[in-house]
Amino acid sequence: MVFKKLFKKRENKVVVLGLDGVPYSLLSKFADEGIMPNLSKLKEQGTLCSMTASIPEVSSTSWSTFMTGVNPGRHGIYGFMELQRENYLWRFPNFLDLKSKTIWEVAGEHDKKSIVINIPSTYPAKPLNGMLVAGFVALDLKKASYPDSMYQYLNNIGYRLDVDASKAVKFVDEFCDDILQTFKKRVEAINYLYDSEEWDIFIAAITETDRLHHYLWIALEDSSHPKHDFFINFYVELDKFIGALYKKVDSDMPFIMLSDHGFTTIKKEVYLNVFLHEKEYLKFKTSNPESFSDIDGSSLAFVLDPSRIYLHMKDKYPYGCVDSNSYEKLRNTLKADLLSLSVDGERVIKGVYFKEDIYSGECFSDAPDLVVLPYEGYDLKGSITKNELTGKTLLTGGHTRENATFYINRKINCKNPNIIDVGVTILRLLDIDIYNLDGKPLI
Repeated sequence: MVFKKLFKKRENKVVVLGLDGVPYSLLSKFADEGIMPNLSKLKEQGTLCSMTASIPEVSSTSWSTFMTGVNPGRHGIYGFMELQRENYLWRFPNFLDLKSKTIWEVAGEHDKKSIVINIPSTYPAKPLNGMLVAGFVALDLKKASYPDSMYQYLNNIGYRLDVDASKAVKFVDEFCDDILQTFKKRVEAINYLYDSEEWDIFIAAITETDRLHHYLWIALEDSSHPKHDFFINFYVELDKFIGALYKKVDSDMPFIMLSDHGFTTIKKEVYLNVFLHEKEYLKFKTSNPESFSDIDGSSLAFVLDPSRIYLHMKDKYPYGCVDSNSYEKLRNTLKADLLSLSVDGERVIKGVYFKEDIYSGECFSDAPDLVVLPYEGYDLKGSITKNELTGKTLLTGGHTRENATFYINRKINCKNPNIIDVGVTILRLLDIDIYNLDGKPLI
């Protein structure tokens, strides 16, 4: 009986497909309208629902939360960029900065093999019991791949790490073609590795959706837009891939889909450091600061993308002036000012969280002191080079914390899941202990 039980555990497998930046409402609409007939069938067989993303609702934080099953206060990834405290210069956290084990590392400790393809914030690739190619921001295919056989295969097929978003600025047709070609290479790699490699967890992500949404969300909403049909047809192709992948999945094998955040139309970008400057929380030594190394010592607070506010503490920063006695009063004053922010008569800020409200763990001291969430349509930014409070760029779509996607090919009571729950659910489906994680299993 013991040997039979152990063998049964090794037979447990899970397939996970990430759809970067794909909102639940869009998938549900396309399924109902017949644009995605394969998804419509999956919807009937299982559970498709809205999910809540991380705070802030940025890919690096959300995917790190998914892949670890713990909050940012434990895994340590709060955004794509951080500030080096000793000199105020930028640094870009990568996979080596992740402080918690990933679900595939935990699975590997239980003799489970994983294939991981294109999950953002997994660069550079680290050794695992299985194979991995990193996703955004991956700079070099060799450093993005483990083991070397993965690199050799991907290099031979002309695999693409990401879409060249710079083409969206002047060459929209080339940008659209790049989306399709990158997607095709992604699908080719996914299908090959699914069929040819041994695995217990198969995790792959499609990130072309996010690139499409950022630059061409307007094409979805405007049927007269020259790229409207391209947008729709891309989802037709995505649906074909989802259907073909699901045909490979055994009938009793769990199949999960998720996104890292939702998406919506950007009405305006809002530059929070301009707001802090106007309110005299933030000052620079020069009228044209190039980095936070130009910060004035009298500054009380500053913002890092997308909406993380850090108080300029004496004990953390060389020029810091805020002491612990004034910490709480300053945070409360800042919160009140932020909640009063309006643009064209509309309130911009939906919520302001203190760090202890949302984070806990060994990385808590690195957490932003406040995190701001906007009302839908306002894209919060931490730029220090802007002179106006609001603006517009080529980005037409932006992230939302609500309306992310969760799907599983089971009928379950899917009530307000959070992305932190998905990695936990995967380990539960593999019969692996989840006692030390923050999420809750959804099945």
